Amino acid sequence: MTESARFSGTDLLWELGDQGGSVTRTPLTVPRIAAAGITLADAAGMASVSMQQVAGLLDVTKMALYRHVTNKAELVAVMIEIAVGEPPDLSTVPGGWRPKLAAWAGLMRETWQRHPWLPAATVGERAMGPREIGWTEAAVAALDGTGLTGAERMDAVFLVSGHIRNTRSASTAGTQPWNRDKSLRERIAAHGDRFPALVAATDDAAGAKPDSSWQFGLDRIFDGLELLITGR
Repeated sequence: MTESARFSGTDLLWELGDQGGSVTRTPLTVPRIAAAGITLADAAGMASVSMQQVAGLLDVTKMALYRHVTNKAELVAVMIEIAVGEPPDLSTVPGGWRPKLAAWAGLMRETWQRHPWLPAATVGERAMGPREIGWTEAAVAALDGTGLTGAERMDAVFLVSGHIRNTRSASTAGTQPWNRDKSLRERIAAHGDRFPALVAATDDAAGAKPDSSWQFGLDRIFDGLELLITGR
């Protein structure tokens, strides 16, 4: 597959701003088509999104969609670009790189919580639009003046993004499933001689918040970056 074929949706993503963002009954527009896809994905995940399902939600024929988006990959690219929203302006966040990057991380986590399909949809080689790129720009810019190299700033943002991906909701974060699954805790306790460290840790973590690892992990990442930055 050629480079042009793999990223055929790129031009469409950068032209979205010229097509209007309002979701109306008519005319059929790319933003309206993407909004229908987002509605389906938010309700039942990406498996529920197909050109046929989107067409049915909009009460149009599937062929009508192809006049605006060439295939599902292009549809998903536009869905991502609209769902992520405008990148945050961190210039008003006081206190230097740490609170700025913390604000960015919190906003991205909220976005992924609103659209749980986004983390899986935003991996691999694909077309990216200015909004999505703008989120990375905002995070990298937050580390300006820290003394980190360009590669280190990019790696730091990748590290924080990975943490957000792994702890994007209470059901996938914290000491889960250790403090949520009572049967698992009981089974471990019944074999305490085999898992003494886990028994002690799960007993101690019984009152932990469901998403305790979100803040804990973010603080530890920032502590490590701060040590590196201070050393510069």
